[in-house]
Amino acid sequence: MLVGRAVMLSLEDYIKSGQITEVECLIPDMSGIARGKILPAEKFLRILRDRGLRLPEAIFVQTVTGDYPEQEDVTNPANSDIYMIPDPETIRDVPWYSEPTAQVISDCVYADGNPVDIAPRHVLKRVLSLYQDRGWTPIVAPELEFFLVQVNKDPDYPLVPPVGRSGRTESGRQAYGIDAVNEFDPIFEDVYDYCEAQHIDIDTLTHEAGAAQIEINFNHADALSLADQVFLFKRTVRETAIRHDVYATFMAKPMQGEPGSAMHIHQSLVDHATGENLFSTPDGADTPLFRSYIAGLQKYLPSAMPLLAPNVNSYRRLITGSDAPINVHWGRDNRTTGFRVPVSSPEGRRVENRVAGADANPYLALAASLACGYLGVIEALTPTDPVKGSAHRLAFTLPRHQSDALTRLNACKPLCEVFGERFVKAVTVVKQAEFEAYQRVISSWERENLLLNV
Repeated sequence: MLVGRAVMLSLEDYIKSGQITEVECLIPDMSGIARGKILPAEKFLRILRDRGLRLPEAIFVQTVTGDYPEQEDVTNPANSDIYMIPDPETIRDVPWYSEPTAQVISDCVYADGNPVDIAPRHVLKRVLSLYQDRGWTPIVAPELEFFLVQVNKDPDYPLVPPVGRSGRTESGRQAYGIDAVNEFDPIFEDVYDYCEAQHIDIDTLTHEAGAAQIEINFNHADALSLADQVFLFKRTVRETAIRHDVYATFMAKPMQGEPGSAMHIHQSLVDHATGENLFSTPDGADTPLFRSYIAGLQKYLPSAMPLLAPNVNSYRRLITGSDAPINVHWGRDNRTTGFRVPVSSPEGRRVENRVAGADANPYLALAASLACGYLGVIEALTPTDPVKGSAHRLAFTLPRHQSDALTRLNACKPLCEVFGERFVKAVTVVKQAEFEAYQRVISSWERENLLLNV
């Protein structure tokens, strides 16, 4: 498997000009975990020239615990090698190492050159190609929430907020608190420096409603670029926090009694040729395409939930009485709905998907949201009327747990066709294996309330 000469020269130039000594070749797996290989720079270039970097295909059906489902027939029975093809546009320095080290995100292909269709990055590319065929370009801007917590070496103990510069932990909620964010200035100064070094285009930082809960907004760009950035950003924040003796977690619901963490996805469509926003007329009125896009989110998003809420913990965030949505209603500047249309100029018209959790694989979360909107446009669907007031007074219509979500995904033929049947089977066996592993665990709640009472 040979890499194209232009790609080879681009990677070689970067490595030699930066005097890179080591290269991390990264692949996002089904859960968004960075898998791959680390090797000396010279060996990396030599292998690319000779035969390419290889991995077993089963890496894409590895669970979040590192196990493999018993039902592995979704991959090649021989678990044959696949080939990593580094994307030269993603190569960046790893700024926290003392030795000059580069990281590069890779796509994967089979020996015949065809893409590995169960790879999350390919699934996003597959959805984007549907838009490209119609001359449309999706523009997205994620908002990502996470918690800082004290180092927790015993998983039986609940997480607690870390100690800040004042020597104290947060005892209450400090939404949008400036001084509360400043408690962790050394961490965020490093985060911004590391992001700048990696060309991760983050914008504002705010304190969210939870204790030591932070939100970072990304500047809008094309979907693949943003998925790559979010993938690298999560790794960057976790690494930075550890270097300051705290943990950063993107769990959807890490602490009882605290809000959950979301990955809100702002999305719009522009005409590829003109750059015109296809969601709004020049005078600010909704276009039929815009309304059909929202209708697609409403109809199909509940079936795409395994990609937006991928873990058993994800569904603890989506509860009545929280800041998270519980249904697929939409509204104008209404944060209680699943889909919010912010106040904006015609050029900035967009819809914010508020359902996805921070724990979602960014490639799959973006693919899911864009796929649902695409189907709405293609089918010329009509949305419900926008909700005024709280959408939490209306019925709970999202899946309540992981098993229900997987059933809905497999029953939805249009989404299976968009994502690919083989990918849907792969994500199902992985997430079903994780759900079954969770079902074998006896929780502290059960011991506390059932041990001597039933």
